[in-house]
Amino acid sequence: MFHFSRASRRTRPDLAIDLGTANTRVIRRAEGVVFEEPTLCCYVDDGGTPRFQSAGSKVAGMVDRVPAGLQIRHPLARGVLQDIDAASAMLDYALTSVSGKKGLRRPSALIGIPADATKAEAGTLHSAARDAGLGKVELVREPFLAALGADLSLGDARASMVIECGAGTTEIAVYSLNGLCLSRSVRQGGLALDAALAEFLHTRHHFLVGSQTAERLKRDLARSFASSDAQTATISVKGRDMHRARPGTIYLSASDFLPVFEKHVLPLVEAARAVLHDISPDLAADLFASDIVMTGGSACTGLFARKLAQESGVGVRLAKEESRCVSRGLAQLLDG
Repeated sequence: MFHFSRASRRTRPDLAIDLGTANTRVIRRAEGVVFEEPTLCCYVDDGGTPRFQSAGSKVAGMVDRVPAGLQIRHPLARGVLQDIDAASAMLDYALTSVSGKKGLRRPSALIGIPADATKAEAGTLHSAARDAGLGKVELVREPFLAALGADLSLGDARASMVIECGAGTTEIAVYSLNGLCLSRSVRQGGLALDAALAEFLHTRHHFLVGSQTAERLKRDLARSFASSDAQTATISVKGRDMHRARPGTIYLSASDFLPVFEKHVLPLVEAARAVLHDISPDLAADLFASDIVMTGGSACTGLFARKLAQESGVGVRLAKEESRCVSRGLAQLLDG
């Protein structure tokens, strides 16, 4: 259900779908990504019954701004479906955007799924895909896709370790000879860091920010921490000053936020260290001769990579276009 080799398939699927907590991408054979929009849906209250109104990019600007009667729904949380109706609506919207109303009916598809997804979670995704108009669906582990997309040599008789840092979950996997040797998942990703930054501003500075502002703040801080002026850089944040009960701007040193980042990456570093501890000595030796590769949109924060390198003694590097590795892995399976 979750993992297969390219040689094992008799027929190739029509599409591949990277249904992420933050963004959804649709890949078509020989064309690459043909759809990429936020994984968001908007519903309107129709006499007490929620009715789907729009999805994707049209909804992104509505977050934290909708009036009464409208509701923004996130189909996924922590990497898995939390709202099957919204997930089905999102998939239907993506398929319609790609193929049109008169396009391919009930196409087959590959869809990525977290490595630790339960059978119930996989069944829910199958149901949402079927309701959206998809035919046969094959689920593939996302760390495997990320490793393919990062061009790791999975078929070699040596270890390759990938850490896929998504918006909802962080997954760690070690591969050798095209097989999964060991994996760990932490249901925590970039969105959890956004929430932690917003909570820090609320509790320490009595300043409220929305989710989009928190995400921008995270990226600004990541760039600051990657530079040499992290201790002296000043970050400005716009939101609502609770003391004055009005909109305002707060100015803080980037270093003020460092404890938030460090607390966020601690369980991720511990999970990665646990994998390094549990693999065989020969696989561990392989990793000391190479690098751990980080992929995913949340890998750009950088602090996780530096902390893991310090704690493990193993080199850590970001994959090229780290946020697109899962999509590239899906494209390779689709075209292979």
